[in-house]
Amino acid sequence: MEMRYGLIGAGMMGQEHIRNIDLLPNARVAAFFEPDDGMRAIASGLVPDAIVCNSVADLLNQEAINCLLIVSPNYLHVRQLEEIASQRALPVLVEKPLFTDPADLDRLVQLRNGYPAPIWVAMEYRYMPPVAALIESADRVTGGVKMLTIREHRFPFLPKVGAWNRHNVNTGGTLVEKCCHFFDLMRHVMGCNPVRIMASGAQDVNHKDEISAGPAPDIWDNAYVIVDFENGARALLELCMFAEGSRFQEEITAVGPEGKIECLVPGPGRFWPAHLGDPPVAQVIVSPRQTKAPVAVPIPVDPRLLEAGDHNGSTFYQHERFARALRGEGKIEVGFDDGWWAAAMGMAAQQSALTGQAVKFSDVMLTPGRG
Repeated sequence: MEMRYGLIGAGMMGQEHIRNIDLLPNARVAAFFEPDDGMRAIASGLVPDAIVCNSVADLLNQEAINCLLIVSPNYLHVRQLEEIASQRALPVLVEKPLFTDPADLDRLVQLRNGYPAPIWVAMEYRYMPPVAALIESADRVTGGVKMLTIREHRFPFLPKVGAWNRHNVNTGGTLVEKCCHFFDLMRHVMGCNPVRIMASGAQDVNHKDEISAGPAPDIWDNAYVIVDFENGARALLELCMFAEGSRFQEEITAVGPEGKIECLVPGPGRFWPAHLGDPPVAQVIVSPRQTKAPVAVPIPVDPRLLEAGDHNGSTFYQHERFARALRGEGKIEVGFDDGWWAAAMGMAAQQSALTGQAVKFSDVMLTPGRG
């Protein structure tokens, strides 16, 4: 089966998807819709044989496509999924976050219950090679994860068309837009759902001097989030988006009664200062509790994949798994409920930070089981 993608949105992240799809066997972008002139021209250069469409409806009318990829601004995802459902319900890979507004609950319930084809939500951090190695070994190394810490120190949000990612109303807020990845990892590693979230966050440094035609940017640039899980384990997120000098962008640590495992993930190589030589290589460090003899294992990533995108090869591996699932060789690994929980956890964290109160999931109508 050849994967013939219809692409909705061909901006910065859409172009990363295009470059990675181009590396897959039996896969191509057959058609795309991108309303911005500049981004449309760049995408056309990447896939010159693809049909350029004037709307989502036009794209869905293209017989050449047999699956869909949504890479539009966050606030459009639910609306576009509904349009797809009503016109041509093909298998979909939809970028995170799945939704941005708690008011969309009823619409999401209808989509989940009525969509006849697979929906895969793009939680590509699961597929970064060092993170995947941690996920695979965490329970064995730790004897059962009791504490999970995710630390991201990185650069500010990049410029996007129309500066849509500078405003909470468009993104769902930083703890939804950026951190849904990390909440997904927490839930995936723990193997159960959260019960309570406490958070503190703010916009302290970034984007305050940016001038726009509309409201001033209000996206947060730092936060702490603590999550309690059903199994009694807990997780911590530390986010700082004015720390671009960091050697590693993500540091993830899982600890249990028998030991500790951590992974260190460098940021995009294109941001690494040339005068410092080669960028750092991702690694996983295993620290058994009894022997006190940590072992560090480098996790190199195929240079072609590093060149194709900013996510340590994860975009490629995600598409590879998506293709396997559609060919009947695997399962949908990141489904609708996974995307739902990741966004809902971000919304609960935003609410906690704004109110100063912990949020219990038993008290909110944000989760799939309460639809």
